[in-house]
Amino acid sequence: MRILHTSDWHLGRSFHRVSLLDAQAAFLDHLVTTVRERDVEAVLVAGDVYDRAVPPLAAVELFDRALHQLAAAGVPTVMISGNHDSARRLGVGAGLIDRAGIHLRTDPAGCATPVVLRDAHGDVAFYGLPYLEPALVRDEFKVSKVGHEAVVGAAMERVRADLAARPANTRSVVLAHAFVTGGEPSDSERDITIGGVASVPAGVFDGVDYVALGHLHGSQAITARVRYSGSPLAYSFSEADHRKTMWLIDLGPGGEIEAQERLDCPVPRRVARIRGRLEELIEDPSLERHEDSWIEATLTDPVRPTEPMARLCARFPHTISLVFEPERAPEDPLASYAQRLKGRDDQQIAEDFVAHVRGGSGPDERERTVLFGAFDDVRVDDTGREVAR
Repeated sequence: MRILHTSDWHLGRSFHRVSLLDAQAAFLDHLVTTVRERDVEAVLVAGDVYDRAVPPLAAVELFDRALHQLAAAGVPTVMISGNHDSARRLGVGAGLIDRAGIHLRTDPAGCATPVVLRDAHGDVAFYGLPYLEPALVRDEFKVSKVGHEAVVGAAMERVRADLAARPANTRSVVLAHAFVTGGEPSDSERDITIGGVASVPAGVFDGVDYVALGHLHGSQAITARVRYSGSPLAYSFSEADHRKTMWLIDLGPGGEIEAQERLDCPVPRRVARIRGRLEELIEDPSLERHEDSWIEATLTDPVRPTEPMARLCARFPHTISLVFEPERAPEDPLASYAQRLKGRDDQQIAEDFVAHVRGGSGPDERERTVLFGAFDDVRVDDTGREVAR
């Protein structure tokens, strides 16, 4: 059976206040085209369909359009809810939608009730494990310890029990939304740490033929059978080096993975991080490849330059994030604040502060005069009498 594994659409999310709806629509069109052209027999969406529990109307309309396109393609689709989704909202109408071949699995209690699809070699059981918030599902799974490993482990025990009761040649696929040990995170994923431990070991999923994971945004294989598809678009600059793809998996007649392929997703605009002094960034010929990218620029100038964003945008018009990390002379880490102030008057302390924030460049004569005048003014009270110095 040929499976297309994707996840983490995050419909409705923007990129540093830049709307991604058009890019997300282009991805969904690409997904449907891929389903038709590559003879896909099942589409898997491993959670985080939306970016937030109450998505904007435009995102809901985009999802609705995607459902109609997938149903029209006649290829079964199995979806689970992620930690960004509202399971209750996403699951509304699941029973009716199921008849159209779109199988929404958002209820933890139904994790051991698979969607069973059939090909020339027999049945494939698809089990959907939506994101399991330990504190909310501990009673359902009757676990004594609140944690991700405990609840996912309990859910998998139910899956294995159901699978054991099926014909011996039944192949199995699990969709799960979790942080599996060994996965490489980015800055985009919402923290799901409970009790200091967010991850679950890959061994929790033993006993099934393929595990389609969602949550981490980088495409990666934890093992040959346990994989993240990653998000179809970059949602933070930490994903600048990601290759955004979907997994195309051919599941053989005995549950073996006969073939695997990473299919590239459309890239609306590349994402890049650049770093250096402003003039160097503006003049560096090697950065020409980034001139049409979304840019995060980290400026290392010792003194903050004037109008840095405007000057950067003259070369990199899609600069949307500016970070300042000035190069500084090393300071004595043992010197206390009191020691650094000892023997200095107000004027000297102010000048030292200016030098500190400028990376060592103190005030010029005009600025010294302004500082002196400011201190002189505050030494006089409202009646014009000089305040004790």
